Amino acid sequence: MQFVIEHLKKGFDEKEVLVDIDFTFEQGKIYGLLGRNGAGKTTLFNCLNGDLNIEMGRFYLFDGDEYQVDMHKIGYVTSTPTVPEFLTGREFLQFFIDINKDNIKDLKTIDEYFDIVGIKHNDRDRLLKDYSHGMANKMQMLINLIYNPFILLLDEPLTSLDIVAADEMKKILRNIREDHILILSTHIMELAMEMCDEIIILNHGVLQKVERNQDKIIAILKDENYD
Repeated sequence: MQFVIEHLKKGFDEKEVLVDIDFTFEQGKIYGLLGRNGAGKTTLFNCLNGDLNIEMGRFYLFDGDEYQVDMHKIGYVTSTPTVPEFLTGREFLQFFIDINKDNIKDLKTIDEYFDIVGIKHNDRDRLLKDYSHGMANKMQMLINLIYNPFILLLDEPLTSLDIVAADEMKKILRNIREDHILILSTHIMELAMEMCDEIIILNHGVLQKVERNQDKIIAILKDENYD
């Protein structure tokens, strides 16, 4: 299955952010999305997730036939997680499962889900407002793993995790990539090179695939015409 974006365009006032996004993503791969601050990576994710209206273009799934991308097929792990602080971790997971149970395959127990992302037993019944940024990020990742969308947009998903938690999350992403399309936005070159099958750069409002060569990637990102 492919995820195809054709000539997607988005701007704000007089500024064109996404000029002509035209790219095909393949199932079974992790894509590293690189770009300088302000390049439009988060804007692209928000357009694909339906949080922003696009001005032009379209995107769809393709396997010989075209399929509309229903929003339940796209998951989005934001760089700043938002969780209901008045609930405990356990209450939040139970609530999420209750409202989505018809779309969840291979339902597990709450504690089995906590084990997947390494939330400790004594943290599972704490209020989410007392969770660290990294723990809240784990919870955000976890609900996406439970819902299991075909396309997973990951906006700086590992930067707030400690070394052990980040390593665990890398293993999870590698394990699920065969049946998914994973697009991982990051500022960390080493993470993209380590984790990703292909590297793409958002520059001047367009996406381009680049060789896995750090010097060439840096040269593109240092383009003096970059605005």
